[in-house]
Parts: sequence; structure tokens; C-alpha cells
Amino acid sequence: MNPRPAILVVYAHPAPHRSRINRALIHAARALPHVEVHDLYDMYPDFDIDVPREQALLQAADLIIFQHPVMWSSMPSLLKEWVDVVLESGWAHGRGSAALHGKDFWLVATAGGSQEADQEGGYHGYELSALLPPFEQIAALCGMRWLPPYILQDAHRLSDADAARHIDGYSARLMDYPAWCGKPLIISPTDEQDWSGKA
Repeated sequence: MNPRPAILVVYAHPAPHRSRINRALIHAARALPHVEVHDLYDMYPDFDIDVPREQALLQAADLIIFQHPVMWSSMPSLLKEWVDVVLESGWAHGRGSAALHGKDFWLVATAGGSQEADQEGGYHGYELSALLPPFEQIAALCGMRWLPPYILQDAHRLSDADAARHIDGYSARLMDYPAWCGKPLIISPTDEQDWSGKA
């Protein structure tokens, strides 16, 4: 029997105590033995990142997940610093660099804005798919397979029942990897969006 693929969740939330949904998603991930949750704000409150340690964690994983809230149309600041120093040229990308080639990359993000706000003409002025190119580029430059991202909008307004459905869906994805690769996670009709960033 083949061992289960290893999953690494690179989790970045500067105020996890204020995020009911992210706390629940991470709790579900931690309950699975083949999933390692790596909490960057817990590990590196001073932003002094142990690059060799982080690179070793990445190399041991088959699926790398970035999980975080959308903050000012981007990722939290510590995750950006982590990307800058850990995914360095000559190791993660660049000539002769193949440390992450062939791994899968999945973005799981929560957003406070509603679908109405996150659209052209809405409060934020554009759809969340407009924020994806930097993440897609991380995958492309590092030779990783970009999986359909899961972005949970209006996260803080979810009812308990809706939240439970999303958490169960996320947990099922972690348990069923890699069988679902290439298929978006659909929990309700409002999730049926093309997060690929392409028309």
C-alpha cells in the first residue's frame, strides 16, 4: 500500500483569534495525520525566518497549500516575506533549480467582501480573480501545478450551517488528495466561479 501524499499547509493569519472560519479550517487540517499545518505567525513573530528549515518542509510535501485571509488585495505581510526569502532564486526557481518541480500548489483564502463588493463596479472595483496572477506566477516559476484555488468570500458572515459545509468540504479535499486535482471545490451555487483567472 502506497503511503498517503504529504500535505503542507503554510498558514498565515496575523490575528487568528478574530477569524472563526480560518480557525475552524486549520483545526480540521490538524486533525488529519498526513497534513502538517505550519503557522508562520506562530513560528516567526519577529519575521526572522529559518530558510533552510522552511525549504526542507517544502521539499517533503507533495501538496503545498497557502492558506490566509485576503488583506489589501494580497497576502499577509509575513507570507510575502516568506515567499521572498524561502522561494529564492537558485533553489525554487531559476536556471537549474528544481526543488519544487512537480509538486501541487493550492491557494485557500478567505475574504471579508461579498461577491457584490468583489466585482467590476462593486465596492472593491474588480473580481477576486484579478488578485490571482502573483500566486499563479509562484506556481509557474517554481514548476508546480496550479490547482483551482478556493476563495471563501463573505467569510465572517457565514451562518454556522454554511461554515460547517465549507469546513467539511475542505477536510474532504485534504483526505481525498490527489483524486480531485484539477476540479474546483463547489460547496454551494455561489462557489461556482472560475478562479483560474482566465475567461
